[in-house]
Amino acid sequence: MHQRLRNENSRIVIVDYGMGNIQSIYNAFEVVGEKACIVNDPSELSDAKAIILPGVGAFSDGIKNLQKLGFIDPLEEEVLRKGKPYLGICLGMQFLARESHEHGLHKGFGWIPGAVKKIEPSDPGFKVPHMGWNNVKVLKKDDVLFAGLGENPVFYFVHSYHLEPEEAFGGRVTSTSWHGTTITASVRKDNIFGVQFHPEKSQGAGLKLLENFVALVNRGDLHS
Repeated sequence: MHQRLRNENSRIVIVDYGMGNIQSIYNAFEVVGEKACIVNDPSELSDAKAIILPGVGAFSDGIKNLQKLGFIDPLEEEVLRKGKPYLGICLGMQFLARESHEHGLHKGFGWIPGAVKKIEPSDPGFKVPHMGWNNVKVLKKDDVLFAGLGENPVFYFVHSYHLEPEEAFGGRVTSTSWHGTTITASVRKDNIFGVQFHPEKSQGAGLKLLENFVALVNRGDLHS
């Protein structure tokens, strides 16, 4: 079990709700010079400058854990109403959707119009889960999260479901990946960011992306 880590001067908090390797994300931020803070109490979000919501596993289990721990309403208050920067990683991005179709129908945050559905490759040569390294096509060359990473950086993925945004949200998809079908690799809506891949497992490219996130939080560059 990871050690609970806190830093009163931290600008960034990582939410621990029992669905991921929180320590590796903490370590990645430390490498880029940011002492993050791991929290499992919703009241600690009020002092956050930015919020990281990671996660691996089933959507339904993740939402249930967030509800049980009382995170849903505080997240909405801090991110939607107060406008604090939010970075969702893997499940943390999928939660942004209106709903998920993974093992039944489950309600998401509803911050992004769209649904989480199973990856259905057109070519049976592409296996599900989508696991391993994959190129990402950056759709917006001026996107601050991908600054310095070029048009086709490589990141590490582990997932069987992905967020399919409604057409009206299409312009907010900032990158895609190909795995026998187009996969939404990242999204942005003002202060809300989501990545399907795992930057904490993506070596240099992942560290650069986290470094970019820290920089935009410090600049207050939060409206696209």
